[in-house]
This record gives sequence, C-alpha cells and structure tokens, in this order.
Amino acid sequence: MSTHDKLGDGRSAIAPIVWVPTAYIAEGIPFAVVIWTAGTMFKDFGRGDDEITLTTATLGVAWSLKPLWAPFLDMYRTKKFWVLSMQVLLGSLLAACALVLRLPGHFAPVVLVLGLLAFASATQDICIDGIYITSLDDKTQALWAGWQGTFWNVGRWVAVTPVVWLAGVLKRWGYDAGAAWTWAFAASAVVMASFALAHRFTLPAGGPPTRRGTTGQVAANVVETFVSFAKKPNIVGMLLFVFFYRAGEGLLLVEAPLFLQAPVASGGIGLTLEQKAFVDGTMSFVAILVGGLLGGAVVARAGLKRTLVPLALAMNVPHVCYIVLSQAANPSHPVSLHFVWLLVGIEKLGYSFGFVGNMVYMMQQIAPGQHKMSHYAICTALMNLVLVPTQMVSGPLAVHLGYKAYFLLVLVASIPSVVAAWLAPFPNASADD
Repeated sequence: MSTHDKLGDGRSAIAPIVWVPTAYIAEGIPFAVVIWTAGTMFKDFGRGDDEITLTTATLGVAWSLKPLWAPFLDMYRTKKFWVLSMQVLLGSLLAACALVLRLPGHFAPVVLVLGLLAFASATQDICIDGIYITSLDDKTQALWAGWQGTFWNVGRWVAVTPVVWLAGVLKRWGYDAGAAWTWAFAASAVVMASFALAHRFTLPAGGPPTRRGTTGQVAANVVETFVSFAKKPNIVGMLLFVFFYRAGEGLLLVEAPLFLQAPVASGGIGLTLEQKAFVDGTMSFVAILVGGLLGGAVVARAGLKRTLVPLALAMNVPHVCYIVLSQAANPSHPVSLHFVWLLVGIEKLGYSFGFVGNMVYMMQQIAPGQHKMSHYAICTALMNLVLVPTQMVSGPLAVHLGYKAYFLLVLVASIPSVVAAWLAPFPNASADD
C-alpha cells in the first residue's frame, strides 16, 4: 500500500494498526536508553545517584527544546522522511556508543554520544507525533491514545529489559562491565536501525510540508508558530496543566529504578541487573500495557473532561508503593522479590492509566490549529521541561534525605498534578464529546 494513499479529507488511508505500534516502539527506545538504560549502566559502573540524575536530566533537555526546530520540520520534506532519517541516525549513534565504551575514560565521550542521541530522538518524536495527529481524526486519536502510550512503553521495555538483562548475563559469564554493556548497546543499535527499514513501507507520509520559502520566511514562520500558540484560548490554564501534571512522576522517573538497584546497605532493594531487567522491565511493561489500554478505552468511552481527575489520581496515588518498599528495605531482612514485583506493578499500572489523560489533553485541547505538529511539539517540550529540574534534584535529594524520607516527599509533590487536572480548561469542548 502506498504511503500517499489518502482519504477524502486528507487523512491517511493506512490503518493505524499497521504503523502506530511500531512507530511508538521506535519512539520509546532512544528515550529509554538515555533516561533509564544509561542510568542503570552508570550505576553499574559505580557512579552515584546524584551524578546520574544530573547527567540524565541534562541530556533530557533535548526533548524540551523541540519547539526550536519543529517548525522547520513542518516546512520541508514529509514527516515520514524525517522519521526514517532519524531512525538511521539513531541506530548509528547507538553503535557509536557501543564503540566508545571500549575507550579508557569513556564517561565523557559516552555522555556526548548520548546527547546527540537525545537530539535525534527528540526530532523523531516531533515527526511521529505529527504523523499521528495529522493522519487520525479526534475520535481515532482518543481510541488509539492508550495504544500509543502502551507501545511507547513497549519501546521502553525493549531498551530496558533485554539490554540490561544481556549486560547482566554477560557479566555473570565473566565479561567485565565495559564489554558487557558494549555488546548490549550493539544489539540495541541493530534493533533501532531495523525500524527504518520497516517504516519505509508502512509509515504514512504525514501530509506535505506546510510552507516553503527563504530563510527569512522560515524565521517568520517560526515566530508565527509561537505567536499563534500563545494566542490560543485559555492557553495559560492549559499550560499550567501540562507543566504540573507530571510533577510527582519527575521525581520517580530516574530515582525509583536507581533505588531498586541500590545496595541494601544503602537503603535500596539491591536487585541484580538481571532481576532489575525483569522487575523494572517485564513486570512494569505488563502493568503499563494493561493500564494504557484501560486508560485509552475509558477516555474514548466517557470523554476526557469527565475522567481527567480520576486519571490524575490513578497516576499519583500509587506512589505510595515506593514508600512501602523504602520502609520495608532492611539489610537484615531483604524484601521479597515477589513483593517488589507486586508494588512496582501497581505503581506502573496507575502511571500508565493516568498518563493517557495527559497525551489526549494536549492533542485535543492545545494542538488543534494550523500548526498541529509544531504546537504539539511545544506541548510535549513543556511537559518534559518540568521533568528536567525534578530529575536533577531527585538524586541529590535522595542522597541527602535517604530513600525513606525521599519517597514521602514524592507523594506530597504529586498534589499539584491532581489540582491541575481539576482546574484544567476545555476550550475545545467538541473534541471531548
């Protein structure tokens, strides 16, 4: 089927099942590599929580800068062209990371390669999301929102579970940490590059460029994009929702997995790489899969306006699970692995269920208009912006307070998320009918 086949209203005739799953798996892999897999690797190399969270949060700034170049992508070539180009580049950068790990004093070079990886990943995100919101109508967007988030988390699983598990197995077989992680990153490079080949045949074009012109006209269009975004009705209230909805999650994003990996003597759970790959990968993935599908179905059936506050509660109340785990951690009585599975699964189930509300709100209430892709990129950039400072302080706070007190703080920091959902404006009410 040609990727240029169109319905009468300009939407793609390619069924979402053909491309949405693989597109969002591909979107999730590089983000997870930078934020979670690299953090696990650095922890395995003996780096401290404070250094790891500061490093990964700094790299995460790339996803908050997307609006600076999103309008240019919206103007030249098709969105599909940019997705394929970035997927080839991402595979190459993962391979480069594997090679750099064999160098002495590899920490700084690895961070540099991961920074380039983050930029390419952010660019891929812009165009995949652009294809999604230009190829599907509002009802189909809501229906597939659960799948969208779910398969993004499948990408997270691909980047975390097999990669971390492989590194753990190779270490158990006698490889040193550097060699083990080199092979693990090489495997991820092959997987990432394969998506470019598959999407050459299955991905919709995402519509033609919105405008072409001189450099001055490009700059003017960038300004126009931001001005039109700032003039949207109720924009301040909508942006407050975007900024605060993930406040509590930002404190858990990197630090919770590090807590699971931290030695029992330091107040952590003390999981090995293989155990962590299963708990933080497989168990989390199953819970995220179920939660995302349920969340998408609930929003599609009942509407976002009626479900947003329950979604926010579902996303934040399960943070209590990490309070329980941190209180139970004891060098004399290690926490049961099955108990860890249960509580991590509950937390991820709530997270995935509630996260659907965030994505659908941005698509249907903020993004609609002439520059859908660019405006959605601005939304996701601001959404990630709150994660940068919270990730940065998560490690130092956990080190300073200790895990027990830290996870109590996380629960308190989740309150603004529920308040933001309660007060969120709905200027595009028809999208929620």
